[in-house]
Amino acid sequence: MLNIVIKIIFTVFIVLMVISCSHSDKDKHGLPKLINPLQFGHKLRTADPSAHVWNDGKIYVYTSHDQECQEDFWMKDWYAFSSSDLTNWENHGPILSVDELTWADNYAWAPDAAYKNGKYYFVFPAGTGHKDRLVPKNSTKWMGIGIAESDSPTGPFKDMIGGPLWETPYANDPAILVDGDEAYLYVHAKGYDYHIAKMSENMRSIDGELTKMDMGGYEPKMEGPWVFKRGDYYYYTMPENNRVLTYYMATSPKGPWEYKGLFMEQENESNNHHSIVEYNGQWLLFYHRWLDIDSDCGRQRHSAVEYLHFNPDGTIKPVKRSE
Repeated sequence: MLNIVIKIIFTVFIVLMVISCSHSDKDKHGLPKLINPLQFGHKLRTADPSAHVWNDGKIYVYTSHDQECQEDFWMKDWYAFSSSDLTNWENHGPILSVDELTWADNYAWAPDAAYKNGKYYFVFPAGTGHKDRLVPKNSTKWMGIGIAESDSPTGPFKDMIGGPLWETPYANDPAILVDGDEAYLYVHAKGYDYHIAKMSENMRSIDGELTKMDMGGYEPKMEGPWVFKRGDYYYYTMPENNRVLTYYMATSPKGPWEYKGLFMEQENESNNHHSIVEYNGQWLLFYHRWLDIDSDCGRQRHSAVEYLHFNPDGTIKPVKRSE
């Protein structure tokens, strides 16, 4: 009899352990827990993740690349990674370097990508000169937006126009939205924030001028816009004051926009840059964090991802960072 009782207790214990382990692998919404920061490679520092899902069903993330303990965001190349499960990532290596450009030699900052006309387009900021933080009037730094092409989502990408899309205004942080037959470019630019440009049919120039959008009267300091469509709504999201993530909504990619507020708090008074994409029926927020992981100089940037959820009216629910 005692042996039977012991067997029953042991069986119940095993069952409870299995249930506990299965629950520990899920978040409060019943979704698989995400592994953060993203496991792109040992001591590979990445930031500004731009995520896309292409026709092969995989998710692709295009990033800037921080050199170890780099000086003042002096960055030289861009990377691409792909995955079928958000856990195991294939590193496709540098897909473009400033060494391949004739018009810039530094500042390989936050990129984006698009698919149109049967080709993949990689849009990126790059520049020249030096920013004098002590005596700003002595600064010579300039940045512009370039665009490169490839027949593959992982490159190699080639700068087909041999220069920036424009020289003035100074600009970085490009984001492209392909909406039907049209493609729109959004940027962070000196004196031209909250502007939009339509891309030409061949994606090698802008069609017309940068046009100011109606933001509903609220235009805080911002960087890194990211625009996406979900259902009937377009979302203009951004790092407000380069810290918290906030957003607007509209029924057109050009606005007018209505400000909706914050969906991710700042962390350690550090910058953030993000993207939002739907993958296998679930929306995801990619962003970067400043973490001290095997670092020789304290906190450095690492790409991360969180699930993104919406309210019935289409507004975005607040997102907390994974522990």
